[in-house]
Amino acid sequence: MPITTCVFDAYGTLFDVNAAAKQAAAEPAHAALADIWPVLARDWRLKQLQYTWLRAVADQHCDFWQVTQDGLDWAMEAAGLSDAATRARLLELYWELSAYPEVPAMLETLKSRGLATAILSNGSPDMLNAAVSSSGICDVLDAVLSVEDVGVFKPHDRVYDMVEQRFRCDRSEVLFVSSNGWDAAGAAGYGFQTAWVNRGGEPVDKLYAKPHHILSDLTTIPDLC
Repeated sequence: MPITTCVFDAYGTLFDVNAAAKQAAAEPAHAALADIWPVLARDWRLKQLQYTWLRAVADQHCDFWQVTQDGLDWAMEAAGLSDAATRARLLELYWELSAYPEVPAMLETLKSRGLATAILSNGSPDMLNAAVSSSGICDVLDAVLSVEDVGVFKPHDRVYDMVEQRFRCDRSEVLFVSSNGWDAAGAAGYGFQTAWVNRGGEPVDKLYAKPHHILSDLTTIPDLC
């Protein structure tokens, strides 16, 4: 079946998860981040994701804002940082993450071709709405779907089920796009067509399924539909 619906992960896919640490590091009040912000951003993201998986396995769900804070606390402790003002600033900036440069034009192209577009994310609704609003892409999305509606994090099938339920489409008509190799694998195993945005040039995850397409950014997504 042809692709009718393009669905995107949010954090790391549409929105730059390193932007908060990078911006804070450039501010004089948070000069302690100047040389270490890339490591802090990496650790923050890694722990944020690990905590979603562990909570899903243990059936101990909480919203994404909680794991975002918990991940930052771990990363700051690992970096030897304890400044409350820096912590508060990093969390504030996470609500204003910038979209990658190619995102608006890519989404506009998809909409101009009549495709449905959506976000499917671990993010809580208020976090996602803030990011969509601050990046100015509200008008080119048909839906913003959060795992809070099903109470478990990706890659559980109940999360991917939300796409078929919202758009009344067959899963074979969906192109799912993520910067997370494990997410692309989960969606491929579920039955979506998938594209992994491998910005870092990482190896393919050794999992039960593999992404159908591997890209360096989102520019060519319309070519896959």
